[in-house]
Amino acid sequence: EQMTKTEAKKADLKNDMEAVTAKIDEASSRSAQLKEEATEAQEILAKISKEQANLDMMRAEENADYKIAKADLEAGIQGVEKALVVLRDYYNNGESMLKDGEVSFSSFAQQPAPPQKHSKASGAGGSIIDILEVCENDFTQDLAKEEAAEADAQSIYDKATQENKVARTVKE
Repeated sequence: EQMTKTEAKKADLKNDMEAVTAKIDEASSRSAQLKEEATEAQEILAKISKEQANLDMMRAEENADYKIAKADLEAGIQGVEKALVVLRDYYNNGESMLKDGEVSFSSFAQQPAPPQKHSKASGAGGSIIDILEVCENDFTQDLAKEEAAEADAQSIYDKATQENKVARTVKE
């Protein structure tokens, strides 16, 4: 009778041991899978970090180029505007074309009286003024294009950065 009980108990324990062994094998398999997924996630995080660093560097270069171009264009616009004011003032027989608060260059310069035979060539002056107005318009258009390109580049950068943050959070 004791032998029968022992055999039954042994069979129950063997079944329990097989169940526990199956659970251990399943947990080991799951652990290996999770380790593999963690390694892949770390590789992806490293890739995202590298991409973000490249994006940051490229964005900084683009922004620096934009700032230089903007400063150059604004300086060009200001120079052309000042030249136009001086030329308009000169070719309009001293009639001031200045806006409120602006001062003509000629009002500061002590010029000797023009020679007796000197006369203003109004046709040439008009052509020069027209050319300068075209230049001013071109500078203004180029500045607008630069500002639009900068805004687009910033928008693309912001979008890519946000996507990288989301991907990074998901992988972490």
